[in-house]
Amino acid sequence: MSGSPQRGPFDVWAPRAERILLQVDSATVPMLRGPGDWWAPSDLDLSDLREETDYGYLIDDTDTPRPDPRSRRQPAGVHQRSRTFDPSRFAWTDQAWTGRQLAGAVVYELHVGTFTPEGTFDAALGRLDHLRDIGVDFVELMPVNAVNGDHNWGYDGVLWYAVHEPYGGPEGYQRFVDGCHAAGLGVIQDVVYNHLGPSGNYLPEFGPYLKEGANTWGDLINLDGEGSAEVRRYIIDNALMWLGDYHVDGLRLDAVHALEDSSDPHLLEELAVEVASLSAHVRRPLTLIAESDLNDPVMVTPREAGGYGLDAQWSDDFHHAVHVALTRETAGYYADFEPLGALAKVCERGFFHDGTYSSFRGRDHGAPIDTRAMPTWRLVVASQNHDQIGNRAAGDRLSDHLDDDQLACAALLTLCGPFTPMLFQGEEWAASTPFQFFTSHPEPELGRAVAEGRTREFAEHGWDPEAVPDPQDPATFERSKLDWSEREGERGRRMLGIYRELARLRRELPELTDPSFTHVRCRADEEARFFTMERDEVTVLVNFGDQPMAAEIGAAELLFETESGVELSGGVLTLPAHAGALVRPTPAVGR
Repeated sequence: MSGSPQRGPFDVWAPRAERILLQVDSATVPMLRGPGDWWAPSDLDLSDLREETDYGYLIDDTDTPRPDPRSRRQPAGVHQRSRTFDPSRFAWTDQAWTGRQLAGAVVYELHVGTFTPEGTFDAALGRLDHLRDIGVDFVELMPVNAVNGDHNWGYDGVLWYAVHEPYGGPEGYQRFVDGCHAAGLGVIQDVVYNHLGPSGNYLPEFGPYLKEGANTWGDLINLDGEGSAEVRRYIIDNALMWLGDYHVDGLRLDAVHALEDSSDPHLLEELAVEVASLSAHVRRPLTLIAESDLNDPVMVTPREAGGYGLDAQWSDDFHHAVHVALTRETAGYYADFEPLGALAKVCERGFFHDGTYSSFRGRDHGAPIDTRAMPTWRLVVASQNHDQIGNRAAGDRLSDHLDDDQLACAALLTLCGPFTPMLFQGEEWAASTPFQFFTSHPEPELGRAVAEGRTREFAEHGWDPEAVPDPQDPATFERSKLDWSEREGERGRRMLGIYRELARLRRELPELTDPSFTHVRCRADEEARFFTMERDEVTVLVNFGDQPMAAEIGAAELLFETESGVELSGGVLTLPAHAGALVRPTPAVGR
């Protein structure tokens, strides 16, 4: 395995500094520049220090200590001194854990701060039985690195190595991963390497972490300019930290299309090489999943075939096609997905935009997948996720707009479709709680700017400004917390039963985890709004229309139906409006 050379606990890369003083506990120690612009304390007896000690750096003329770019703990927030943390002190109990492969798995995305009333890792541990009960294999955590303020989605992180203290800090994180493994669940961590948050980013004072230009969320990370070798090392070492020190099973790489990198190899390929090396060493699967807006299979094409060699990527086209089919919403990027045939194409070929014209972008978009070579599980799909809910003005869920049968159809398509399904916290009981965009920036001016910017953005798209929640209002965060009592209501019990049954069928029927695109055949009746997806011997049928529909399917058995009004008689399947079913042929009786 590659990696950074062994360095002291207070060594820091700072090519831009002329002078650095280390503040450690109550002492101030000069630092000396060494090879590669790495600075080390000139005279420091580590044996005199406590196991956990606070420290920071005075750079040139600054009179306020800066946190360590590789800080493991920020107990007082991202603007204050760092605290040492030794991850090797944790007593792991997962020595028998052999990992989970993504193929055939079900992923569950959650936000630690809103998943439970307490909003901590330890509280989330108490809900693992619920996840196992609905057939989950991987828990995917939204970012947990240190951010400005108490609560945040996590994508405003500025110290990528530190675990957010209000969640329980790094030791709480270790307990959570260890507990997940004890429960038979893998852990995927969402990490953000394409930008830094708007407050608490002191990295440019140390070195050239950023470069000219900006993406949607902030300044570009320097992946290919002067000093970029250490910046790339900073990112790769961070990824290896989650997988190594914290025993995480996979990483979801946020918005990799915003990683501007002209290097050869690309950062993503370099990362894939080193993670594969670590995976071989620890002898368990380690998974890299890209969130990419490019619709380009180069992400998951093996390196031997000229790709980056990541394991999987999100396919938002599946979400868009399912969302439009169920809601008939066609504003913005949903416009191209209005025909039901869009869903058929996505299920058969992975992407809808695979080199076709995107009206939202005003240009051709995407590239075709070689469906003969690529397994379907490399695409991770969802009918709801944090982006597609939280980036709506009111953070409203499908459960706010659809009846129970339509929600069941969304679950049927996601869990019985050809891809790796991902659920979003609470969808399994049709949660009524929204998932809204929330922040807690302590700086009043920054808080106002974030709130006003979000309101202005939605107002430009026709939303009533009064309908856009203030992300800085603590009530916005509180509203977004799951209400676990809803599981016990009539709607909650019914939906939980549906998710459990679909997960059971997914485990028992090999057709539902068959990774071959060539075994998926779809038909879409645009006029009747009737959709059929054959997966070898099993068939998914969904009536998206407003009138009952009958389909000749021959001798078959009904494996699952979204409502009691579904009927199968004499080889004819009758689906009421907004209903779906899973069927398979009845074995022929021998002579």
